[in-house]
Amino acid sequence: MPKFDDKGLLTAVVTDANDGSVLMVAFMDAEALEATRASGEAHFHSRSRGRLWKKGESSGNVLKVVEMLVDCDQDAIVLRCSPAGPTCHTGATSCFYRVLDGDTLHRVKS
Repeated sequence: MPKFDDKGLLTAVVTDANDGSVLMVAFMDAEALEATRASGEAHFHSRSRGRLWKKGESSGNVLKVVEMLVDCDQDAIVLRCSPAGPTCHTGATSCFYRVLDGDTLHRVKS
């Protein structure tokens, strides 16, 4: 099973199950991991809100989990997901929609 850090968190990287692109990075605690396993939809621990957070709970853009991969040290997890819409709260497909070019960020994806 995954190993949580001293704050009870695990780094979660979300990728698109179809093309492998990175959609977002978040944190999971034991409650989020269990909710994800039970429902088949991605849940995370919101550090800013201090509570369980289901991705898409307000937008409807849920992430259906296809597969969960745990790394060799068991301290990080990859969720391969099928997104029901844009993953980023900005409306972008991925939270990684900007490229760092020198000291400037440039938008690369919608």
